[in-house]
Amino acid sequence: MNDTSNNNQWRAGQRNLITDVPGLMVGNAGNDIIKTGVTVLTAAEPFKASVDIMGGAPGTRETDCLAPDKLVEQVDALVLSGGSAFGLDAASGVMNALRQLNRGFQVGPVQVPIVPAAIIFDLLNGGASDWIDNPYSALGNQAFKQAGSDFDLGTRGAGTGATTARLKGGLGSASLEMPDGVVVGALVVVNPHGSVVVPEGPHFWAAPFEMNDEFGGLGMAKSHDVVSLPRNEKLRAYKALHASSGAQSTPPENMNTTIAIVATNATMNKAQLKRLAVAAQDGMARAIVPSHTPFDGDLVFSVSTGERPLKDSVIDSMQLGHAAAVCLSRAIARGVFHAVPAEGDTLPAWCSLT
Repeated sequence: MNDTSNNNQWRAGQRNLITDVPGLMVGNAGNDIIKTGVTVLTAAEPFKASVDIMGGAPGTRETDCLAPDKLVEQVDALVLSGGSAFGLDAASGVMNALRQLNRGFQVGPVQVPIVPAAIIFDLLNGGASDWIDNPYSALGNQAFKQAGSDFDLGTRGAGTGATTARLKGGLGSASLEMPDGVVVGALVVVNPHGSVVVPEGPHFWAAPFEMNDEFGGLGMAKSHDVVSLPRNEKLRAYKALHASSGAQSTPPENMNTTIAIVATNATMNKAQLKRLAVAAQDGMARAIVPSHTPFDGDLVFSVSTGERPLKDSVIDSMQLGHAAAVCLSRAIARGVFHAVPAEGDTLPAWCSLT
């Protein structure tokens, strides 16, 4: 229904996935009993990366090294994981797999893989919580070994147990190709405090940016409440589950977070990538209401594979930032659109609304 291409010059990539950026690979691993998982982005060669964090409750590993003034220039993989703080261990599994391939930053006789990571909170989504040994290192290792050009969306990888204010969340991705061969893509785990659909129905906030009916083609809602905050069914479900476990305390509200990666084959340094991540945050705000709350750890990694030089570093960077924001909005809606029901869910999937 909607096509946001610029005079038909911008179009969704062949796969409409972040892997339309040449050289990038994504792998998923999940546990349907625990309702959690890991998603890994990697490539055959190290790549430049940066990060921007706007949420009030982030959970990260090795993100400081991505600042423009830090020594590290390239990374070997990025990890998006469920599991709250437990999920940060997924990066260890990825590091082990990279070490077996002799990948990493050379320090004398030792190679140290650089694997920044970010996590969502998915510990109160109806999945089993009686595990003893941390499962995330093994899930990270498995996800890395599954990495390829094609991967599934929705209730997959780090999106397996994701939720939104009203619906199941999920893993989303989208891409844009430009006439000059520059490609931009986004990958996201949608687990916000806010809602991705308008309060009155199934229409996505991201509808103005939809391409080729990629999340149902419903278009924009004819009318909707743009002022009132959406009711948070997630918190109600958390409290019910918390109470049924016999716990006496009230669960905190900061059990959310949307984490994303935007990527391009354009040549960008770490300072330019930082601005790309900042611009991409606009895509999160367009697709989630409210976003960047104190209860979220909203974060965007940015990646450059460095294949195509920028003709004008300022103008081209601005255009790439806009493209990244558009891609991220679309990816967020696609993650929720592709979510599927599963036994024990505390919230319905979007497909139940239509």
